[in-house]
Amino acid sequence: MTRLNPACSLACEILIPRWEIRIGVGIGIRVRDLPQYGHKQWQSYFGRTFDVYTKLWKFQQQHRQVLDSRYGLKRWQIGEVASKIGQLYYHYYLRTSETSYLNEAFSFYSAIRQRSYYYQVNKEDRPELVVKKLRYYARYIVVCLLLNKMDLVKVLVKELSEEIEDYTQRFNTEDQLEWNLVLQEVAAFVEADPVVVLNDNTSVVVTSNRLQEGNVPPLEQGMVVGQLVLADALIIGNCNNQVKFSELTIDMFRMLQALEREPVNLATQTPKQGSLEPNEKPAKRENPHKYLLYKPTFSQLFTFLSASFKELPANSVLLVYLSATGVFPTGNSDYEGPYDFGGVLTNTNRDVVNGETVQKRNQGQKEMHCLHPGDLFPFTRKPLFVIVDSSNSTAYKHFTNLFGQPLVCLLSPTVYPKSVQDQSQRGSLFTLFLYSPLLAFSSVCGLNSVQRGLWERAQEFLRKVYRDIGQMITRSRTIDQAFLQFFGDEFLRLLLIRFVFCSAALRLHKLFRESQSFPESYPELPKQDTVESSLLQKHILELATMLDVQSLFWDDPLEVY
Repeated sequence: MTRLNPACSLACEILIPRWEIRIGVGIGIRVRDLPQYGHKQWQSYFGRTFDVYTKLWKFQQQHRQVLDSRYGLKRWQIGEVASKIGQLYYHYYLRTSETSYLNEAFSFYSAIRQRSYYYQVNKEDRPELVVKKLRYYARYIVVCLLLNKMDLVKVLVKELSEEIEDYTQRFNTEDQLEWNLVLQEVAAFVEADPVVVLNDNTSVVVTSNRLQEGNVPPLEQGMVVGQLVLADALIIGNCNNQVKFSELTIDMFRMLQALEREPVNLATQTPKQGSLEPNEKPAKRENPHKYLLYKPTFSQLFTFLSASFKELPANSVLLVYLSATGVFPTGNSDYEGPYDFGGVLTNTNRDVVNGETVQKRNQGQKEMHCLHPGDLFPFTRKPLFVIVDSSNSTAYKHFTNLFGQPLVCLLSPTVYPKSVQDQSQRGSLFTLFLYSPLLAFSSVCGLNSVQRGLWERAQEFLRKVYRDIGQMITRSRTIDQAFLQFFGDEFLRLLLIRFVFCSAALRLHKLFRESQSFPESYPELPKQDTVESSLLQKHILELATMLDVQSLFWDDPLEVY
């Protein structure tokens, strides 16, 4: 029998007993616990971790027979290694925002299921091993959700449900309710989209809303716009009672995808021999780097803002997306400054009534657990693009551009018709428009499903509408230059175009009658050139006719005003 050298024995000790993703021998810090901010601090640790796992994975492949016969290596232990590698790729995706790493995570998670690595776990009388299997399923589902593999998600949810049922019947555990909650959350997440696209045989078509070639209207030849590039984005979710899964609300999930290109499968490339880490890095970052913050405290939010601001490269833009419960001011103030309009809620242990916060302080004091417009003022020293989806979004209308840098705020409606408000648990209509205008348009028209052929024709029509909106923005003589300075970046260009489309569509819809039901912006857009343009209104009525919902819109735009 082959003798194992000391290095091999050490690898067996790492592989077989109890171990977790760690930076390396002698360093007891988990990679996932490293701060996400500060690229230079964590990247070297991830590189070392990839190196450790490359050696470990090659070792178990080369010495599988010895490990099986002499050390009793079990298949679930190999599955545990593969699961940790998948988890490592997933966390690398979260830190780099490169969607290609999601495919790498998926390939490892998929192999575990296909090769039944965890199959024997249920035969062992060890509940902690079953929990490892359940956690693997939950992580696999998250990756599949991010890759829009919805058919597979439904299969995995069914399998997870059966595993949880078996687990709770065999072991008298205290975490039964927690696992049932996981099931409920993912089921609600999968069903969150208000409209489905159907094939002729009524099967559901999975659509992607990441940025794809041909989806962004090109700039007109000779058009002078800014050369700024979206480099960093903070995506913050703190809405009460909104559908979520794995600390990702549905609004965060949608904005995350709106700021990414379609993934490139690294498996089709040739990696360095024996290495888990892809050796081909893109010449430039395909996607903006993103921080995902679920219900952060003010100090956490401010820390990430500061770190992102500090690391922002030259000629780059920081985007801040806020999907959060509104905090409103109490009392009247003689001076209306940047801390007198309220803002959006940051996390704290507080009472919440009907989705809004209960005020328990002296009326002369400002809300402490709140991101006020004034809190963002220091970060306007660099180009800043803000999106606020909140019942108090208008607080951010009162910005002052103190430093002359490009600054734009896109603000959601603060009042919705009851039929729309009733759907708010499944995500905000405003964010839905920024994520998929056709999905949002169909939803606000009460459609539950659209046939695939009609959907594709409507999407093609919208591409023409987007080109026209782009020309409206760039040709306007009265538009604030800040919009044009951001227009050179494809992600920001598409967000601005979708914002204009959303504003125009809601202005024509008969259910949206109050001025608070329309999106606003800082600086204001020239309405006659954009959101109230007769050409754009004509396009919206044509789209409504195409979807057979024209009765929901004003035929004569003059009736709107």
